[in-house]
Amino acid sequence: MMSKLFTSFSRPLLLTALFLSVLGAAGRTQAQMDHASQTMNITPAKTSSVCHGSGLDCANAASPFFGADGQLLLAWTANGVVSVAQSSDLGKTFSIPVKIAEHGQSLDVGSDARPQIVSDKQGKVFLAYAFFKDSHWNAQINTARSMDGGNTFTAPVSLVQDASSQRFPSILIRPDDSIFISWIDKRLVAASKQGGTKRLGGSIAYAFSNDGGKTFQAEQFANENSCECCRIGGSLDPQAQPVIAYRAIFSGGIRDQASQVISTKGAQAIRRVADDNWKTDACPHHGPSIAVSGTGKFHVAWYTQGSKRSGVFYANSSNQGLSYSKPSRIGAESANVSRPYLLALGQQVWMTWKEFDGSRSMVYIKHSEDDGKTWSDPQWASQTSSYSDHPLLVNQGNTVFLSWLTRQDGYQLIQIGQRQ
Repeated sequence: MMSKLFTSFSRPLLLTALFLSVLGAAGRTQAQMDHASQTMNITPAKTSSVCHGSGLDCANAASPFFGADGQLLLAWTANGVVSVAQSSDLGKTFSIPVKIAEHGQSLDVGSDARPQIVSDKQGKVFLAYAFFKDSHWNAQINTARSMDGGNTFTAPVSLVQDASSQRFPSILIRPDDSIFISWIDKRLVAASKQGGTKRLGGSIAYAFSNDGGKTFQAEQFANENSCECCRIGGSLDPQAQPVIAYRAIFSGGIRDQASQVISTKGAQAIRRVADDNWKTDACPHHGPSIAVSGTGKFHVAWYTQGSKRSGVFYANSSNQGLSYSKPSRIGAESANVSRPYLLALGQQVWMTWKEFDGSRSMVYIKHSEDDGKTWSDPQWASQTSSYSDHPLLVNQGNTVFLSWLTRQDGYQLIQIGQRQ
């Protein structure tokens, strides 16, 4: 159990036993170079707020994925460069990075933007990221593929052939190795503008691929009215159907959270997670997280500044989002809480988030063994006084890890629990 794991160590011993910190090499390589046999040594972290390289030590966001062979794939963005590296020892060392693309200042590195990476059972890797095409925040999602486990990648290509804007890709890979991708799409906004009318926000679009991301079926809309600047959360239900959570725009300009099942028949009904009543035309840049347990229960965590509640909250649903439990606050009411993230294995659920006390960002973890009915007390996991990315959760089989990137301590992979 997570609580036993954490309480069995003092904080210094916890960091010694579980704190796997590694930094990326600053050297740049071409995407078609073979790095299968090369690794890099751990180097000191850069603590300056200015970092000029494209390595992991200068990254602003890093996204992990464990392949079927246990290999850790890590995609990151640093100073306009998108890179991928592999680790066979849980992040102690990484292969020399493969540079996927270089976009300079046009790369989308907003607070909710990050590269997305998945791998199928044959070791084929699919990557997606976004960059800005103009000064009006119109973006393009590019994708790249690897047929050799991440050693080499194809040249990036546009996900769709629409000239408007697409941002915040979110990827799920299903048990049959098909890929589901969703994103924020602004073609309806662009069409309204051309017609002389104003349309707020964006839309939630999605598509499936049955050939590892080489081609995608025609894109569809799940919801034509969504926030344009918040990431989409995604998870698979027990039937391998994608379930997404996002900030929708409801009647009256209310930007509250919604969940939706994407079945073989298409997008199902839009379900409101909570009536927060957040009326705003601004961009929160703070999307939700969703995890679906083995029983099919939806677990959702989100941020809001609504008139009915303000802060970071959690709720769950046992009926595919038709109704949700009463939202419960994450962290102390007086704390500066942000960036919640969820992961479920069977009926066990893990949750992480950040708290900022004015000088330090601290990451906390809590765990439920009964599908969200009860939760352990929050446990401190790590902290930093420098820049830090969002805390993420990732599993290698039945083992759960906290993935966290900081400028001061580099990339950290911390074991936090085990499925019972």
